[in-house]
Amino acid sequence: MRRTSIKKDSATMSIRSIVIIVFIVLLLATVSIISYIIFSNWFTSANGTIKKISEDMNKEILNQIDEFINIPVHINEANHELIEDGIVDMNNEAEREKYFVGVLRNHMGNDVYSFSYGTENGEYYGARKNKNNEIEIMRNDITTNGESWYYSITNESNADKIAVNAGKFDPRTRDWYKAAKESGLPVFSPVYKHFVMDDLTVSAAYPIYNKDKELMGVLGTHITLTRIDNYLKEIVKSKNAFALIMEINSRDLIANSFDINNFKTLKDGSVNRLTIDEIGNSAIIQAYNKYVNTNENNFIINNGKDKLYIKLTPHHKDGFDWLVVTAIPESLFITNIIENIKLTLFLTILALVISILITFKITNKFLKPIDTLIDINEKFANGDLLQRATIIRNDEIGMMSKSFNKMADTIYMLINSLESKVKERTLELEKTNNALNENREQLRLILDSAAEAIFGLDNNGNCTYCNASCLTMLGYSSQDELIGKNMHQQIHHSFRDGKPMIVEECKIFKAHSIGDGTHVDDEVFWRKDGTCFDVEYYSYPQYKDGKIIGIVVTFSDITESRKNLEHIKYLSCHDSLTGLYNRMFFDEELRRLDNISNFPISIIFGDINGLKLTNDIFGHAAGDELIKKSAEIFRKVCRESDIAARVGGDEFTILLHNTEKKDAQKIISRIKKEFAKERIVAIKGSISMGCATKTSIDDDIEVTMENAESAMYKEKTLNRKIINSDTVNTIMETLHDRSPREKTHSINVSEICENIGYKMKLSETQIKKLKEAGYYHDIGKIVLDDNILNKEIFKEDSKEMQQHPVVGYRVLNSFEDTMDLAEAVLSHHERWDGTGYPKGLKGEEIPLLARIIAVAEYYDELTNSMNKNILSKEEAVRKIKEEIALKLDPKVTDVFIELEGNRLVD
Repeated sequence: MRRTSIKKDSATMSIRSIVIIVFIVLLLATVSIISYIIFSNWFTSANGTIKKISEDMNKEILNQIDEFINIPVHINEANHELIEDGIVDMNNEAEREKYFVGVLRNHMGNDVYSFSYGTENGEYYGARKNKNNEIEIMRNDITTNGESWYYSITNESNADKIAVNAGKFDPRTRDWYKAAKESGLPVFSPVYKHFVMDDLTVSAAYPIYNKDKELMGVLGTHITLTRIDNYLKEIVKSKNAFALIMEINSRDLIANSFDINNFKTLKDGSVNRLTIDEIGNSAIIQAYNKYVNTNENNFIINNGKDKLYIKLTPHHKDGFDWLVVTAIPESLFITNIIENIKLTLFLTILALVISILITFKITNKFLKPIDTLIDINEKFANGDLLQRATIIRNDEIGMMSKSFNKMADTIYMLINSLESKVKERTLELEKTNNALNENREQLRLILDSAAEAIFGLDNNGNCTYCNASCLTMLGYSSQDELIGKNMHQQIHHSFRDGKPMIVEECKIFKAHSIGDGTHVDDEVFWRKDGTCFDVEYYSYPQYKDGKIIGIVVTFSDITESRKNLEHIKYLSCHDSLTGLYNRMFFDEELRRLDNISNFPISIIFGDINGLKLTNDIFGHAAGDELIKKSAEIFRKVCRESDIAARVGGDEFTILLHNTEKKDAQKIISRIKKEFAKERIVAIKGSISMGCATKTSIDDDIEVTMENAESAMYKEKTLNRKIINSDTVNTIMETLHDRSPREKTHSINVSEICENIGYKMKLSETQIKKLKEAGYYHDIGKIVLDDNILNKEIFKEDSKEMQQHPVVGYRVLNSFEDTMDLAEAVLSHHERWDGTGYPKGLKGEEIPLLARIIAVAEYYDELTNSMNKNILSKEEAVRKIKEEIALKLDPKVTDVFIELEGNRLVD
């Protein structure tokens, strides 16, 4: 009886109660599940994030180490052939010293301490940076009695005065020399304490052999390791982490983020390297021991205060084995997560309580009309047919009320007006028939609105219907022109070349014969006017009662898409800028032609000179014009059977089959002659080229390609100074051709600067440099438009004009022979009072040569005969005096006024 009572109570429970109970249960279950998933994911995500950060830190440190270590490797790789091949003559003192100074100067921004070369005879040459970061030349030979002497350098990068006598020194006793000699290969030395600087050092050594494979000496690039400490501190400081680098086997420190030294220098001058056992961090020692025993590299270790996520990554190079260790505390992430969990739980419980109260109130309000509807239903069931429900809202209860009212109306009408109901049904039937007709018209409208052309055929191939797109594509104005006509004879009677197509070859009717659809995209349809177009069509059989009663064909005009496909195919083989073949096509042709029937095969490799300078100074549009002009020359000179390709930004190759090397060299000569005729903006056309020939099946075509490229780079190296000089001279010639006034101005300023230099008793070297800087000081004006270049120079400089010192600096700084002039040219518009440009330098911050050029230029602007408002020399001197300590250096101005005053007296 009790069980029956419970079931009865459940069955009579109100909807209101059921809804509220179900809502509460679902809400609690949903919130619980989502909270569990979110909190679990937070902890999992935190652990994953820590591991990811640890891995990223290791990768970043390894990348920094690689970049740091690869600098000396790159220097050795870039320079060893110059010594092995005799391009740099070690017996020529001046050439040797310029070479070592030049290499070290190019790497002043890096941690390279010195670059040197020791010989098997005990000689030692090179260049180093002293404590003031100035370059000194190193020499140890018979002239120094076997002692290492360090010299300051002249402006020409040669030895000047002895700076340091370091005493007896034999490079053959050094670890880096012995390591390279023993291995016979490029190698790193062990880490050692530098004998001059208070720092650890590692050296990249490269053995140098002569043509008889005899060791001549060892090339060494030496770097200090302090900067790695800074790398580690910078990487870990934002993560509350720490990191170190150690030697795997010795446990000696290389670098660390703890702000402790990696070594100690003892009183006797010897060095004691610190190990990880001496830094007082048990977690690192524990992780290292586990790594050695298990070879695993990820550990979670509790240090008593926190959990540490420690990652160890080995880093190997020829000559050393290092281990990178990073550690991140778990509390960095978990503390915030726990606080967020507490806040989330509180807000969730509060939201649940508020939601349940609101739900209970809303449910009571919205379900109340049901009671009224039940009462009306009971009265209606008892025979009161005039009862109707009051519709309060247009919701589900309102819809139930509407349905009840409709039902009540219907019953009332059936009972009281059966005849009128029959008439109503008749009207509804008519409406249905009208709707059917409208659907047919709508179907026709849909067919005519479709962009794809559609037509139907009966079993005899005659057209049964067609849509508007079909008529438009085929050139017909009305479907009456096609209905009942044989479509094969109308639009599909011939192939593209005009050859007739018989019905048996027609793939449209193939769908009828095989009872399955066909798809074609390589045929044509013929228009009413007799022209054809590329078409893609689908043909499907129509079935009725299991029998084929016709065919439906859909088609589209693919003329444009086919053209696009051909264009894409063209671009896959050609360079989009020049129209020459691209690298992918060249490589395919190289493999295809590599057979004995095409021997000898010659390859020409070319590299445009001055492209980077053109892009930097005149913009990429000018650079693109230089590349396109180069391509035109290649097309003009090359034979029809030659494969000319652009394989890089400024690199071109030519593949010539059945061509001897002498013939390839003739082609190179013709290309260079054509280049010499061209000038882009102010850059004279120039290209470095080399070639190589494969004559035997035993030769590797890839090696032939490399030989051609090497020949090109050798020529580029040997002719670099000539090319650089031609480039600067061409820019100046172009500037002077555009503005004769600038030519006169350059010559006058150069002469005035020279006179001031002699009056100030500068050295011959400084005077020569001053004269050249005066001549080139306005070379940056080459980028100005003619209307700016030839404007009145006494007006205030425009923003465009203010850029010319920067452009001049970039031009001159691009070449070794003019590099020492760049700073003076950059600063010649600075003012003594600091209001000049481009840097706003003040007083003696401005280089002396720039201050002299400023005086000379101002005087020439006032007295140059090609200017409109020319002043006399006396007026110009008075004008210059007004600018003392404002625009001009007082001392330089006094020297010039004295010099000019003597001339006026004379």
